[in-house]
Amino acid sequence: MRNRLLNAAERLLVKQGVDAIRLDAVAAEAGVSKGGLLYHFPTRQALVQGVVERLADRFEAVLPGPDAPPGAYARAWLDASIPPEAPEDEATPSDSVPVALLAAANGPEVLDILQERYRAWQERLERDGLPPGVATLVRMAVDGWWTARLLGLADPKGEQHRQLRRLLSDLTERQADGQTGGQTDERHTGGQPKESA
Repeated sequence: MRNRLLNAAERLLVKQGVDAIRLDAVAAEAGVSKGGLLYHFPTRQALVQGVVERLADRFEAVLPGPDAPPGAYARAWLDASIPPEAPEDEATPSDSVPVALLAAANGPEVLDILQERYRAWQERLERDGLPPGVATLVRMAVDGWWTARLLGLADPKGEQHRQLRRLLSDLTERQADGQTGGQTDERHTGGQPKESA
């Protein structure tokens, strides 16, 4: 039931914005009584916080642990954030980044949750084994891409999107090669170590 309610809240958030997150509207979207919703989320604030926390958990679940090879965290961040092909539609509930940003507009308490997660993620990026600033540059590019898409600020489409994605991917792999003597993790090279140039 809890996940059903959070799914409904995410759908409304994407389709209509943060103002659409009203308890009665979410209950109707989920097909449950308002009393059933209040059992799990007694306030609107608790509901929106639940949305952000679940999105952050979902995103974090695909990121590697501290023993990953150099560049693996930045690559996973990129892979989890920007698809290889440009999405042609608006954000969907599966797009954790924009949905979390929309939810964070609900107020400082919700934004605090996201800020705390980002601080931890940034610290992990800085320990990714890449030259200083490279992993952070990838994160900044990802954040900029999502902001452009979310606000309709001439976000890259088609070949321009693919080119941007390749540039970021190539950057992390080249920099990782430099930190590992020319070999990247086999998971990212089709199961075979990459030979040194």
